[in-house]
Amino acid sequence: MQSQYADGKDNMMGPTLTWTVTDESPSLAGAIFIPILTAFLKRIGVQVATADISLAARILAAQQKGPDMLVHLGELVASGQANIVKTPNISASAGQIVACINELNAQGENLPQYPDKTNNSQESAISARYEPVKGSAVNPVLRQGNSDRRAPESVKAQAKANPHWMGAWAPTSQTEVMTMADGDFRHTEQSVTLDHASLATIVLVDTQGNETILHDQLAVEAGDVLDGACLRADALQAFLEDAYEKAAQSDDVVLSAHLKATMMKVSDPVIFGRVVATWMAPFLRSHMSPIEQSGWTPDQGLGSLAALLGDDGPGLIKDALAAGPVIAMADSPTGLSTLHAPNTTIIDASMPAMIRAGGKMADPDGTMRDTIAVIPDSSYADLYQAIIDDCKAHGAYDPATMGTVPNVGLMANKAEEYGSHDKTFIIDQTGTVQVRTPDGTVLIEHAVRSGDIWRACLTKNAAIRDWVRLAIRRALATGWPAVFWLDQTRAHDRELMAIVSDELDQNDTDTAQIYVMDIAKATAFTVARLRRGENTLSVSGNVLRDYLTDMFPIIELGTSSRMLSIVPLMAGGGLYETGAGGTAPLLVQQVLNENHFQWDSLGEYMALGPALEQLADDHQQPAARILARTLDDAISGYLEGGHTPGPAVGDADTRTAGYWIARYWAQALAEQTDDPDLATGFASLAHDLKADEALILDELTANEGKPVDLGGYYRPDPVVLDSVMRPSRRFNALIDTLE
Repeated sequence: MQSQYADGKDNMMGPTLTWTVTDESPSLAGAIFIPILTAFLKRIGVQVATADISLAARILAAQQKGPDMLVHLGELVASGQANIVKTPNISASAGQIVACINELNAQGENLPQYPDKTNNSQESAISARYEPVKGSAVNPVLRQGNSDRRAPESVKAQAKANPHWMGAWAPTSQTEVMTMADGDFRHTEQSVTLDHASLATIVLVDTQGNETILHDQLAVEAGDVLDGACLRADALQAFLEDAYEKAAQSDDVVLSAHLKATMMKVSDPVIFGRVVATWMAPFLRSHMSPIEQSGWTPDQGLGSLAALLGDDGPGLIKDALAAGPVIAMADSPTGLSTLHAPNTTIIDASMPAMIRAGGKMADPDGTMRDTIAVIPDSSYADLYQAIIDDCKAHGAYDPATMGTVPNVGLMANKAEEYGSHDKTFIIDQTGTVQVRTPDGTVLIEHAVRSGDIWRACLTKNAAIRDWVRLAIRRALATGWPAVFWLDQTRAHDRELMAIVSDELDQNDTDTAQIYVMDIAKATAFTVARLRRGENTLSVSGNVLRDYLTDMFPIIELGTSSRMLSIVPLMAGGGLYETGAGGTAPLLVQQVLNENHFQWDSLGEYMALGPALEQLADDHQQPAARILARTLDDAISGYLEGGHTPGPAVGDADTRTAGYWIARYWAQALAEQTDDPDLATGFASLAHDLKADEALILDELTANEGKPVDLGGYYRPDPVVLDSVMRPSRRFNALIDTLE
């Protein structure tokens, strides 16, 4: 889908809502819904501008072959005028970047290959151009505000009325979390709050006193929190060996490692590689010659190793996995283990799925077993262990009766960007890492050895205070207890707690219930209330925000894709995010294989509501508020009517969902009485959509069950995409001619 911004510049006239075009399932769903949205908003004089920030578009922009819409959106969020609905996007691994480049080249783009290693200045320059595309590149640019993430009342009501499956928990379950007791980021963390503005430099000093600047000119303002921490290679190695031996002592458990190798694009792929190297050590030693010749490294995973070992590779890998403790599988039927690729077991999705399944993950035969869940860094591991302990003691949660846990998350100004971007380093020599000010003052210092992972993080004072104020507003608005998940024994959290305390003192909180608890206590407090049907507002830092806003929605609703995320931007304006994209790749494969699309666009529909309300406020557009209210009515009808996409051919589909949301929305607009002209304008559409229901649904589903070719995975052919996602000529004619 082409951007409606020309050359990255906003040339739209009048009130405008910006909709991002991203990747995989959200991109396919956008092809269905954007034409509907455009037609409805055109009736009230509001334009919809699409901004392509997909992985393919960002790669092309990096090579100056297309506009950089991410830069443009970054300027927009800083302008105070942003009204953006952001759909989930790929946080790209190196493998995904390579695959996307190959696809674009097959489409005729002639892009340089992404180098696995940089052996010369030319390869270094190519790598440097692609580096900004890697990992969580989009969110730090757009999230210039803190998040208010919650389950809308209509969604929560439907989940209670139609509770999803939850696996049974046994008190004797062997499931547990293993995490490091020393030598990890949490235990080595040092944190300071500066009382004056300064430029900081991160320096590696070797044993001979020679200095290498790792990061220069880091701008720190008064009140900002600056951290440094080190994951020690020898401690990690010993820990992984202990976990392997523990799993080997039981035939009843599977062993799995849970990391965040997408968002934490520097640290966690390396940690994943060390998991592979440790748990597969005998096999790797026995195949050292082809491995060395190929340049394969463990952080690529066993999937690429199987490929380079030839036709026998998959079988050799399968036999090697069977020789030790049972490794958990990501997909048993295809032999895909959790060690096959760094993005097969992403902690914020994999741990809730395991907990929802009664603490179990699949073995190679597909049998569900208790799990030893390895989470090397102990910073947030207590969350999962506390929930596991609660489930062993009290059984599975009941979606029909449980409360809800919305979140206020600290994420503005790249808050708590751990293990990613430009301040994380893999140390290649013994020495000392120092963070210094220009006058030579050492703020943070760690002795390091080759193989250690050292990282810094800067959390802005203004972002922290905005986060606290947002939490106060939500606590007062809901009347629910608000819990800051902060631990006095952790260096970073101690610094935050001082700012939180000061900001709470400066605001009227007399009628609010506000608590500060460490992760284990906050989890226990929250889940006890959850079981009683009571609601609790979680207030957390960025990484924990990511984990909590998957953990609780998945056990409450069965999915995190139905959460509403409102981001009041600090400069003004709003960013409205739409659920989560964890299932996005699998659902695209189903489209390709049998032309059935199960993506639930409810997140997009819900995010649109507050975006329309912002349009009403910013542009004195009362009709936009009517569209928001009637959209909420349409969502209720959509849910009550059971039109959510199902898993099999013949079930409701994302395309039929588009029809139903358009029909219910048009009907609600035609029946409202606040704006007679608006009602008249939608009356004919509402009538025709109802009258032609059978024809439209037949046309939408006529080609289900047949494989399709979209002309590309990362960049589908726009003409083919439109024909596959909008197959009803009658529905298209009604929408496209709405005046």
